[in-house]
Amino acid sequence: MTKAKILIIFISIALIYSDSLFSQKSGFGLGIVIGEPTGISGKYWTSRTTALDGAVAWSFNHSGSFYLHGDFLKHHFDVINISEGQMPLYYGIGAKVILADDGILGAHVPLGIAYLFEGAPLDIFLEIRPGLNLLPATEFDMSGGIGVRYYFND
Repeated sequence: MTKAKILIIFISIALIYSDSLFSQKSGFGLGIVIGEPTGISGKYWTSRTTALDGAVAWSFNHSGSFYLHGDFLKHHFDVINISEGQMPLYYGIGAKVILADDGILGAHVPLGIAYLFEGAPLDIFLEIRPGLNLLPATEFDMSGGIGVRYYFND
């Protein structure tokens, strides 16, 4: 079994069992991210301040290769106070797989800011992800993007 398949299985298991480990308070969001990568973005709140985040996308830095990432995020709502909505800063840790010619497996540290609209199930976000590619070679990597998600609440 390749390392990419093992990582995909690990992320899938984490997403499946996260519902039984944490209480969902703000639902599941699905939308788009534009940047590196560009594709579909999802976010699942596991508590008021933590979430699982991921993307199924294309990496244009790697000839339009298929890209997957999954992250655990911690949000801080008390850093920026605004009159309407909420604007948390967040950080986390995650992994990525790029199915390029050689295949890339890496780890990254997402850092971002989001705006959660008051009275609307939407958020917009801006994120950077400094990281380290581990396979096929160890090298520094930087990615990030801007996006929007719609939240489906229970």
